[in-house]
Order: sequence, then structure tokens, then C-alpha cells
Amino acid sequence: MSDREHDREFVLTLSCPDGKGIVAGVANLLAAHGCNITESQQYGDHYTGRFFLRMEFTAEPVPGGAAAGEDGLRGAFASLAGEFGLEWQLWRRDARPRMLVMVSKFGHCLNDLLYRQRSGLLDAEIAAVVSNHPDLEFLARSYGLDFHHLPVRPETKRDQEARLLELVESYDIDFMVLARYMQVLSADLCAKMSGRVINIHHSFLPSFKGARPYHQAHARGVKLIGATAHYVTADLDEGPIIEQEVSRVDHTQGPERLTAIGRDLESLALARAVNWHAQHRVLLNGAKTVVFR
Repeated sequence: MSDREHDREFVLTLSCPDGKGIVAGVANLLAAHGCNITESQQYGDHYTGRFFLRMEFTAEPVPGGAAAGEDGLRGAFASLAGEFGLEWQLWRRDARPRMLVMVSKFGHCLNDLLYRQRSGLLDAEIAAVVSNHPDLEFLARSYGLDFHHLPVRPETKRDQEARLLELVESYDIDFMVLARYMQVLSADLCAKMSGRVINIHHSFLPSFKGARPYHQAHARGVKLIGATAHYVTADLDEGPIIEQEVSRVDHTQGPERLTAIGRDLESLALARAVNWHAQHRVLLNGAKTVVFR
């Protein structure tokens, strides 16, 4: 596909109070601008009274003229927004969001994301890696990525997060991924990056908090373990859930085996969440999400 064809492909997402005529309004607007809808998903949540839509479309060339431009489409949607109370976003479909990956000492999630990017399986671009420990610098460097060691202590947390935001700006970062980054982000940073930070943790929380959660789970004889990928909020590990993955286990599997299974689940759930976010398939619905797969 040529660059000009890519320039005509867009993704639209929106949410608004549910009501009549929303889909028709969007479809008529696109038709009036010479656009062709190629994929459309919608959901009306009767519990919250909100409507959600994700649509892919192509701005087709029209006889005697060029395809609808992005600026023209944005202006048209801005006008429609007032009619329906739309909260909307429009992206070029081929644009790959840039992400900053944060990690501590466990490298399984980082390694998985790096491999997926190199293999063409990740719809986002890893711009750099940040860690509060130097242990995984070799891994980031082996993939040709910049690595930033930003150690943090209670008395230096404010300065460390200020440096982190500088990196977000300098690398033109769209979102951050906490790939087993074992530090709690401040409420201020969570607010500034709201809806743009994805975390992964074992799904035992809050049942098994603290160190060695899989050992705690083994001691209690759990039958199901899992992992949860979610957006980060000021409430620790309580942010809107994007994806979860589980596996059944039994009494024959010791804590080391549970840990190995859990790390695989963490890597898989995080990779799915990252791709869905990068593809603009995740819409916030209060304390939960709508995921158009």
C-alpha cells in the first residue's frame, strides 16, 4: 500500500450519553466527506447510560478532487460533538504510538515486549527503557534502545518523577508501560498521565500482598492463578482493567512452578493490553473499560 493510501486511513473513537441518531450522525458525516467505513464496533452501557464507538474508515478520493483532509474531518467532528456531547479522538491508522517501558529487576515482561516489537507483533514503538535499577540495561542495549537508570528513594521521588516527565517529553511518548516496575507512582504523576500508563500485576491482589505472592498462594493451596493489566490511577492497583489471563494449577506445582506460570501469564496479558491500547481499542468507562477486540 502506498504512503498516499495510508494517509487516507483513520481510526475514530468516541463516547457520549447514549441516545438516538449517534451512529447515523457519524455515518452521514463520513459519507458527506467521501469516506468509506471499513470496520465499526459499538456498545451502549445501560448501567452507566454511556455509548461507545470505534470506527475505522478510509477517506476515498472523489472525482475531480482529493480525499477529505484530516483537518476538515476534525472540524466536522468538532461540530457534531456539540450535538451529541461527544468525547472523541481521531488518529491516522498507520501511526504507531511511542511508549516508554519502565522496569525494575524482573525482565520477563520487558523481554517479551522487546521480542514482539522486533518480530513485528507489537503495534507500538518502544522508544526507551527506564529503570530504578541497572540490572536490565544489557537487555535494552541488546535491542539498540536507550536505557535510563533513575534510582528512587522517598526523599528523591519528586525529582525522579520530574526527570521521568522530561523523558516523556523528549522522546515524544504517547504512553508508558510498567513492565514489573516495583515502585508506586505519585498521585500527581498519575493525574498528568491519566489513561496513558499501563501496569501489570499478579491477580492475587489484594489477597496476597507484599513479597513472594506465589509462595503465599501455594501455602493457601490456590487452584487458579492469573495476571491483570490495567490503567494506573492514584489508587494502588485499582485502575480500570484492560485484560486478564488465568491458568488452573494444582497441588503438584510448587511455588517456583507457580511463579514461572505466573510470569508467562503476566507477559501475555500485558502484551495484549499494550496492543489494544496502541490500536485505540480501549475506551474508559468510569472505573472500567470497554475493549473493542
